[in-house]
Amino acid sequence: MATMKDVAQLAGVSTATVSRALMNPEKVSPSTRKRVEDAVLESGYSPNSLARNLRRNESKIIVVIVPDICDPYFSEIIRGIEDAAAEHGYLVLLGDSGQQQKRESSFVNLVFTKQADGMLLLGTDLPFDASKSEQKNLPPMVMACEYAPELELPTVHIDNLTSAFEIVNYLTQMGHTQIAEISGPESAALCQFRHQGFMQALRRAGLQMNPDFHFSGDFSFESGAQAIRHCLKLAEQPTAVFCHNDMMAIGAIQEAKRSGFRVPQDLSIVGFDDINFAQYCDPPLTTVAQPKYEIGRQAMLLMLEVLRGQDVRAGSRLLETKLIVRDSVSSPKKA
Repeated sequence: MATMKDVAQLAGVSTATVSRALMNPEKVSPSTRKRVEDAVLESGYSPNSLARNLRRNESKIIVVIVPDICDPYFSEIIRGIEDAAAEHGYLVLLGDSGQQQKRESSFVNLVFTKQADGMLLLGTDLPFDASKSEQKNLPPMVMACEYAPELELPTVHIDNLTSAFEIVNYLTQMGHTQIAEISGPESAALCQFRHQGFMQALRRAGLQMNPDFHFSGDFSFESGAQAIRHCLKLAEQPTAVFCHNDMMAIGAIQEAKRSGFRVPQDLSIVGFDDINFAQYCDPPLTTVAQPKYEIGRQAMLLMLEVLRGQDVRAGSRLLETKLIVRDSVSSPKKA
């Protein structure tokens, strides 16, 4: 059985450096960490990491609660989380809440029973009742993607209001005056911010919202298609549609085309998020690009600060978005 001393000799470092590289990898240089990792593999050394972590009262596991793991928006965020976690010796346990409280609670119990060190929330709903007396002392938690000031959690997110304003403002600059909106769940804070941005862009252009042009979806392809079916049956039809996410926008594009409408010649459609599918749909989708990988990475780094006892204020770390202009928008047809 290989020992830590064997690893140290193979790596050309001291046993203290080996210990540091394995227990606190952030405290050694990447090149030293790589030498130690290679030596561990070569020697077959197998440290009892579970016992070591128990002595330090940590599991080196982070629970990530995902509202819908099938939503492609979350995939790059999760990759950012996992990359940052791996760099610092942590494992990530994904919990697909599926909006089911019972399933969420099983993951939460891992944190409350010290089988996991902290929890990253990729949605705004707390997966437990924080009012219960036994849960007054909340576990280390960080929120990503959304911003809920009332929860007073460290948060990494974007400015949804300004980003929505910019893309709808782009539609008005292209000459559109009849603009519909397909929102996500109205209970979601990010949808409320995106709607406010939509309204502000209309006001900037001197336009009023047509109440018949507002539709609600659930962020799915089908809900976008269903909303556009209702939209295209109106006596007065919009010339452009702002969708609160790309999946609904792609569903709307496909349904509009099935109904005989040309996109963008007859109907311009924009989305939000810039998921990978957005550039490959027909036509490629104009949308708002979120720094999804960086959101995940920064959320994990923020969690590490919390776990190390650093003074992390509740509130937001705001990351920049970018308007991505593709081929799903053109000027409206002249009457």
